[in-house]
Amino acid sequence: MDPLLPEPEPLVSLIEALRRLPGVGVRSARRMAYHLLQHDPQGADMLGRALESAVRELKHCARCNSFSEDEVCATCSNPKRDPSLLCIVETPADQNMIESSHGYRGLYYVLMGRVAPLEGIGPRELDFDRVIKRATDGVVQEVILATNFTAEGETTAHFLGEALGERGLRVTRLARGVPAGSELEYVDAGTIAWALMERKTT
Repeated sequence: MDPLLPEPEPLVSLIEALRRLPGVGVRSARRMAYHLLQHDPQGADMLGRALESAVRELKHCARCNSFSEDEVCATCSNPKRDPSLLCIVETPADQNMIESSHGYRGLYYVLMGRVAPLEGIGPRELDFDRVIKRATDGVVQEVILATNFTAEGETTAHFLGEALGERGLRVTRLARGVPAGSELEYVDAGTIAWALMERKTT
């Protein structure tokens, strides 16, 4: 419900900006805005500066496409990682969850999305050509498809599995210990570790 009193334009802009966060509606955004301005102006200023800095300084890693301050991120440049394993995930949040399981020491590729035909997102929008080029560099021996177990994630895994399998790579999928319809960032680390260990060939 809209407020009875007109709100100042800067406040309206702040509310609209907060609404861009996932799961945040108008009421939640308005509560956040009022809280920051009324009770935590220092936090509001800190949030603004942190966002501005992140947008300005972060880029996509040239190897894995995740966020990085440098051309190549710390994970991709770590000589202790196993370059023969490539784990494909949808988001950096999914990558972090797999890392927290301590069950994987290979490298990653972050799609920054998933195939969603109803939203107009297909292989071209996710630059699958770049994914395939990365996976067929002559070093990668196994590709682990760790997209989410949602309809879109399964569709993404199917497209990639077909394309990579045709090129002679071993392609595996996380085991079904991860509940159907779930997203990796909400799955506990122990379940992810088991799903990695029990992964199946597609």
